[in-house]
Amino acid sequence: MKTLIVIPARLQSTRLPRKMLLAETGRTLIEHTYRAAKRSRKADAVIVAADDQEIVKVVRDFGGEVMLTSVDHRSGSDRVAEVAAARPEFDLICNVQGDEPELSADAIDLAIETLERDTLAAVSTLAAPIRSREQLDDPNCVKVVLDQFAHAMYFSRSPLPYPRNFSDADWQAASSPFLQHIGLYVYRRQFLEELSLLPVPPCEQIESLEQLRVLYSGDKIAVGRISHSAPGIDTAEDYAAFVRRQRS
Repeated sequence: MKTLIVIPARLQSTRLPRKMLLAETGRTLIEHTYRAAKRSRKADAVIVAADDQEIVKVVRDFGGEVMLTSVDHRSGSDRVAEVAAARPEFDLICNVQGDEPELSADAIDLAIETLERDTLAAVSTLAAPIRSREQLDDPNCVKVVLDQFAHAMYFSRSPLPYPRNFSDADWQAASSPFLQHIGLYVYRRQFLEELSLLPVPPCEQIESLEQLRVLYSGDKIAVGRISHSAPGIDTAEDYAAFVRRQRS
């Protein structure tokens, strides 16, 4: 199967406007993410899905591939689907968020391999162990529960599963039942084309989690496990920490 990585990039993000173009490291954030995605051994190509000519110019200036997409898309997956429609030669479409510059190539490859192996799943994603009660209680940390076949049963911003009786030592268990969802997706082409046509269920509206639409429709999401999550860039503080790590 041929795989295309698409990186959706909006100029005006809500919590950190113009974050894709922040460049205190000497490179823009979108360039860092693009270069990280290019290290994937399983992907055949990488392209940025931009919503503004300014991002298009920046990507072309560093030698990346980019496509200008509609400004009217409601979600990143809709932007990714527009690019996929223009590239019919690819079977699998991998959505890597533009604010994930430290996502490893091994993680991307695992997500791709997970969908290649699992013929029952329409989508694959990743999860990493949660190691503290604070993280479990944080609504910005999306949790996922799996069934015995490593398919997602539910995603939530609430503690999931709820630890009714649990000790601090249990957080360090090798196989933790508490998993943080990593926002990387690999789609089968046909399913991605149909995703925006699916009805938005109440659970998606309540939790503000688009992946719940997939489960509500009865389709399966296969989940690969990685040892730890990579920090995304949502706030100015996140970006400052990223800059410090790059300079260390």
